Amino acid sequence: MTKCPVCLQGFPVGDFPALATHLLDQASQSEPSHVRWLNQSISLRRVERDTLTEQLRDIFLLPPEGLAHWIKRRFIRRFFGERPHPFVVALQHPERSVLLGYAVEHQHFLRQWVRCCAFILARSGQPDVVLYEIDNIDTEFGGRGPGLPSHYELLLRMGESVGLSRAIILATPGLPTTERVLKEWHRICEQEHWVSAMAAMHSLELIAHRNLLPAGATVHYFDPAILDGMAISPETKAFLREGYEVDLGHADAALALVERHAQALNLVEDVQSVFLRSIDLFDDYLGARLERAEMYGPPA
Repeated sequence: MTKCPVCLQGFPVGDFPALATHLLDQASQSEPSHVRWLNQSISLRRVERDTLTEQLRDIFLLPPEGLAHWIKRRFIRRFFGERPHPFVVALQHPERSVLLGYAVEHQHFLRQWVRCCAFILARSGQPDVVLYEIDNIDTEFGGRGPGLPSHYELLLRMGESVGLSRAIILATPGLPTTERVLKEWHRICEQEHWVSAMAAMHSLELIAHRNLLPAGATVHYFDPAILDGMAISPETKAFLREGYEVDLGHADAALALVERHAQALNLVEDVQSVFLRSIDLFDDYLGARLERAEMYGPPA
């Protein structure tokens, strides 16, 4: 199906006139999420149905390189384009408050991440997907022994190193924005097709992908030079380096699986729609990290 990238209401594959009508109807009722999407993705001015139909057709048009390339290109444009996401800007040379905001909000994300991966694993039944998700859960949450701690453990150590006890980090509820987007990701992975859920979650690992500059990114997730300097703690370096190294393979492998199964199951537009919704959620979630950072003020 072709789905609304805001509410995920379904339409027949390629029925962009119906999707355009839906978006305009919602906007005419001042539904805020649909208005926001049109403003951000189409135009700040009202467009006619035929014009919107063609713009939607262009958005969903796959390049010759295929679905994985389309996902990567749109993700880069959203978070690493001419105006990178404010959290990416803040992480280039992060202040203590930014790292604290990262640690506190992201521990909630990673706990939900495992549940989302488990939904995909259980609902797919495909051996290649099952093996991929087992590896991802181990890397992100389980760890592989004393010498190979999980990304979750490294996050907590980073938070401790910049001034919060583990007990406080774990006891701090997520901000309302974080809780809202985590609930929607949970719903996506529980109810949408598992291929689309896989695209929704694992495309997010592109955020720490270290090879995005050749693909059009204007900056890295953080300035790699900080891994060799003295401005951040060893624990922060360990956490950032883990994502910098691991998410490269995780993201590329996941997108290859998504493309293969989406084509086999005729789910390409379904995947595209759910991916577009997921990056809107991710934009909000990264903003929540900065909102939390503001609560800790300037660096000590």
